[in-house]
Amino acid sequence: MQDKEALHPQDDESINLLDYLQIIAKRSRMIFGMTFAAFVASIIISLVLPKIYSSTARILPPQQDQGLMTAMMSQMGGLANLAGGMFGGGTSGDMYVGILNSEAVKDAIIDRFKLMDVYEQKFRLDTYRVLDKTATIELGKKDGIISITVEDKDPKRAANMANAFVDELGKLTVNLSITGAGRNRIYLEERLAKAKIDLVKAENDLSAFQAKNKFLDVAGQAQATIESVAQLKAQLAVKEVQLAALRAYITDDNDEIRAVKASIENLTKQISRLEGSSKGSSIPGVGAIPALGKEYLRFMREFKIQESIVELLTKQHELAKLSEAKDVPGIQIIQNARVPDKKVKPKRTQMVVAITFVAFVLTIILSFFLEYLGKMPDNERSRLLEFRRMFLARK
Repeated sequence: MQDKEALHPQDDESINLLDYLQIIAKRSRMIFGMTFAAFVASIIISLVLPKIYSSTARILPPQQDQGLMTAMMSQMGGLANLAGGMFGGGTSGDMYVGILNSEAVKDAIIDRFKLMDVYEQKFRLDTYRVLDKTATIELGKKDGIISITVEDKDPKRAANMANAFVDELGKLTVNLSITGAGRNRIYLEERLAKAKIDLVKAENDLSAFQAKNKFLDVAGQAQATIESVAQLKAQLAVKEVQLAALRAYITDDNDEIRAVKASIENLTKQISRLEGSSKGSSIPGVGAIPALGKEYLRFMREFKIQESIVELLTKQHELAKLSEAKDVPGIQIIQNARVPDKKVKPKRTQMVVAITFVAFVLTIILSFFLEYLGKMPDNERSRLLEFRRMFLARK
């Protein structure tokens, strides 16, 4: 008897398993029918869904020093908030990913490809969201390469959009790269334009004086004084431009500004000494020249000063342009996005298998549930109906 009782649990398990198989066999037509219907529906859906193509561009951002990154961030304004969170103490790659994800770049892409019409969106904010889903920007943690992947129904547009992200990044980077050399060039351009106007005026004044008073000879020492003053004033003008450029992004406590201010003070003293009587000097000051030639010397001195200033500022301007060109970060394009010839979505085989399998499992569960309802005791059935009435009444 004990041996038979010990075998009962195993018999119960066998019976339960057979019961489950019996239920499946009993409702096999329903299971097969619904699974087959899901199989056919999944094929139709996979064929109806639009083909999606993917294209990727890869770039290597320039390695910037921290000073230049800070200068660029200070020029980004609102973009800095977007990119700043990604930086921390990050690399230039993090910064460029932040710029690529900024609305400044997105706006250019949206307008360039008329994406509000393409995505059928009324509002730009909604277009941003769709674009965020179709465009993926990733930074390689090991190699530092930025990958820009765009998915679109049109394979050509997918490639063009990925390349457009690179183009817009390059444009925005150049606009943001206002370095020390760039500021210096701007100040030099403004000062040079004024110096050229002053030179023309000084030349006209000197010519008019010579025409009125004929030719007036000037002593060689006086001429040397004039040329010395002119050279010093030209150097002073350049130093003043340099000081103005430095003050745009550093304070007066900086050692570089202190050095420039000391040079300006020294040049001012030399000019004052040469323009005075300058006792003990081998070169007479302007104040020591006889009255007969003072008027001529005044015009000549002004002309020489402006001539020297223009000459020196022109040279400094060319050097500033060269320096600025070197400072502008260059983006290295590793791979241009190409027009894809193979779709990436939908993956029909995976879709059909997944939908069919899920439908098969759900129909088996449904079969067990229907079997349970069929064998449910009357009291439980009444409770279930009562619950159903209460649920419908709340609706």
